[in-house]
Amino acid sequence: MEVNQNNVESTPSPRWPNEISMDAFREAWQLEGTPVWETVFEMHKDKMQIKNVNVATANLENIFNTTFRLSNEKGFQAMSLRDLSRETGISMGGLYAYIHSKDELASVIESVLRHYLRMVLGSLAKHDLDPVSHLKAIIFGETYMNEIMNPWFYFSYMEVKGLPRSQQEKAMDLELLAQSILLDNFTAGMKQQVFQCDNPDMLAVHSIGLLQQWYLKRWKFKRMQLNADQFASSVFEFVLKALNGHHNSNSKQPGIAAG
Repeated sequence: MEVNQNNVESTPSPRWPNEISMDAFREAWQLEGTPVWETVFEMHKDKMQIKNVNVATANLENIFNTTFRLSNEKGFQAMSLRDLSRETGISMGGLYAYIHSKDELASVIESVLRHYLRMVLGSLAKHDLDPVSHLKAIIFGETYMNEIMNPWFYFSYMEVKGLPRSQQEKAMDLELLAQSILLDNFTAGMKQQVFQCDNPDMLAVHSIGLLQQWYLKRWKFKRMQLNADQFASSVFEFVLKALNGHHNSNSKQPGIAAG
């Protein structure tokens, strides 16, 4: 179900994507707090028995945040709805008013991520960006999304093996969606003779693998004392070099701290 963006998200600010920074991104997109739970409600209210958005959002926040925590502690496969009921303090009957099964819970997580990926990264095509600026916005935008919505991305990647085949395919499609957005950028840049690449499909695969490191292996980057901007900058430079691309070295670009 598609959501009317104006109901639950702010209209993108003129700062993003022309200004690449976490502040500009957060100003454009509200990916945490009440707006996210309002989005979940709007997308799935037809399946819920609760119709009051104010009542629903607080319980949805409790249900999903507890799911993420329990999944990290014991694994989603081992978690039961009874565990979720006990940990949230919501009765089994109360839970069923929002979610009918664990599979449905996983499906909601995937669909919400898909919605935000399409909205945030897909909307970049509406801006008049050259291929290099577009690539930069994709890489930084996905990193910022991973930073803000880390539990959602981590769950979608780590728990996919324990899900039914249909759910596994949806999770894989989610990764392919992000991959296709990058590939479209590569192809457009090659047509404009800004990029050169013998195998753009494989480069898109590798690029997504690099970006996934931010939410899968965060401990590595904490040890290196790298923040989201520095990580995204390193990925951007790596991919751009693989495309034989170039950008204005005098432009303001987050760098990697020495030492």
